[in-house]
Amino acid sequence: METAVITVRVPKSLKEELRKRGIELSEVVRKALEEELRKRERKELEGAATRLGELFSRMPEDDIVRSIRQQREQR
Repeated sequence: METAVITVRVPKSLKEELRKRGIELSEVVRKALEEELRKRERKELEGAATRLGELFSRMPEDDIVRSIRQQREQR
């Protein structure tokens, strides 16, 4: 896995407290960034689902059913 280096500025007092408690700063930052990415991806997917729902709500139900059946038959 290829990695990149980032720099984060924190108050010296915070860094000292983290060190005293044996908290690995890089691990905490990595996990926080991964979680933020998951949140953003989830939000984007929710937006896409909402837009699709709006699109489907404007389509006649018969067209939706026909389309689903056609997709199933193509498998």
